Amino acid sequence: MADRKLRITKKRSAIGRVEVQKRTLVALGLRRMHQTVVHPDRPEIRGMIFRVAHLVEVEEVDE
Repeated sequence: MADRKLRITKKRSAIGRVEVQKRTLVALGLRRMHQTVVHPDRPEIRGMIFRVAHLVEVEEVDE
């Protein structure tokens, strides 16, 4: 089975958002607008994405 990865890009600002959402973005490694990070496709990461889904864009990639 190939390792699945998620490419997460911050598309919207965290200004005016609740603290939990801001901390989730930082925990994902997203600090600047249009910054992209790659994480393994795991339930913990999916849960974090669910919390800030309205601020990010997610793509599945094979590596």
